[in-house]
Amino acid sequence: MTHITLSTKQEYSGLRFTLAIAPKDITPDTVGKDVGEIRFNPAEQKATVSLGAKDKINLETFRRAGGAIAKWTTKNKVTDASLETASFSDFELASEQIAFALAEGLLLGSFRFDKHKSKKDEPTPATLYFINESFAATLEQATIICDAANLTRAWAHEPANVINPVTLAERVQELAKEVGLKCTVLDDKQLTEMGAGAIVAVGQGSQTPSRLIVLEYQPPAKSDAQPVALVGKAITFDTGGYSIKTTLGMVGMKYDKCGAMAVIGTMVAAAKLKIGTPIVGVLAASENMISNIAYRPNDILKTLSGKTVEIISTDAEGRLVLCDALAYAEQTFKPRVMIDLATLTGGVVTALGSTRAGLFSNQDELATALFNAGEQTHERLWRLPLDEEYFEIIKSTDADMKNSAGVAKASPIVGATFLKQFVNAETPWAHLDIAGVSDWEKDMPYCPTGASGFGVRLLVEYLRGLE
Repeated sequence: MTHITLSTKQEYSGLRFTLAIAPKDITPDTVGKDVGEIRFNPAEQKATVSLGAKDKINLETFRRAGGAIAKWTTKNKVTDASLETASFSDFELASEQIAFALAEGLLLGSFRFDKHKSKKDEPTPATLYFINESFAATLEQATIICDAANLTRAWAHEPANVINPVTLAERVQELAKEVGLKCTVLDDKQLTEMGAGAIVAVGQGSQTPSRLIVLEYQPPAKSDAQPVALVGKAITFDTGGYSIKTTLGMVGMKYDKCGAMAVIGTMVAAAKLKIGTPIVGVLAASENMISNIAYRPNDILKTLSGKTVEIISTDAEGRLVLCDALAYAEQTFKPRVMIDLATLTGGVVTALGSTRAGLFSNQDELATALFNAGEQTHERLWRLPLDEEYFEIIKSTDADMKNSAGVAKASPIVGATFLKQFVNAETPWAHLDIAGVSDWEKDMPYCPTGASGFGVRLLVEYLRGLE
């Protein structure tokens, strides 16, 4: 998935990268003025990477610089090089923070997904040495987190003829064995028997029925603390059901599972980092298809919580699988905190674009902690309201609530308001609507076109803050 590995050395005599601020009077052929511009001097075997204007430098600057180096090494088939670290002391940031951010940019920026190509891209494997052996632990942690984010990206890229609810469950079971997680899979029969009527209904039109996949992580040092529950939407493909999407609207719906993929990546990173907090990951997996037994508008479903839902739109299926997953997580594990991630609404893209994900929460402390984790990792969030009045939009005459307002009105808030009905008011809960940030239509500074892996670094940062 990545072609760059990181290591440390005290000395290195070959190609080296140096970081440079772009002063106003410097000549263009010496160093660029934009972040990530690279000037190469073959005689000195030295590549100078621009950090842009000094007053705008932050950790994201170094991630973008790392991404630029990753692209440059790929383009120029570099096999090994060093990164001079002496200049780290020139900036108003801790050297370890700079090294970590550069490592993120390098590892995330060198990700490629060419598994299904008959002719592989075959990037030249490269090793990048940091000339400071004290950074070894920092680089190890960055590698674990970025490998988990890149796993998230790779699985998100897989099409529905490769990953469906059944094959996803099989993959997760194998992965759990590798990293030491406990995995439980509930099939559609078990879900029906326990009363999880919403997730079952969403998947009943597909030949690959729904699965609820549960991962459990216990820290090495025994902890009696209640776990943090991470809940992810895994719609492996979404036609919209009988509320059918347009042809172009269906393209890219393999990415409708990105919330659950981020939960998987976070669980893997937590296990490898030996995070001190117990964590549970609940993946709600369904394929939303059309058939003679698919669920329909006006159907009334009984959810695992006992609450009933009238279907207005079968294309508002993500909240249906999540409502049963949230109820299961709360009833089974009584978590100290619940956080769900989902590519839930197009409305959040209209509201926030592809810069920030929507954040909804019933507790200010949790919302602040997640917001700050997002600022630190540049997986940024923006809080939107959850006023009680929004529930009026989804009141139903024939059931406890509707799954959609049926009108284009406050759709991200309505989706979050629906989910809120399945969380006890005493449980700190947050909903992250990642529809605008889960995949990119063009190459970004340290992410190629496609799945972004959004959420893994954010959640790891939040979880580490609990220790």
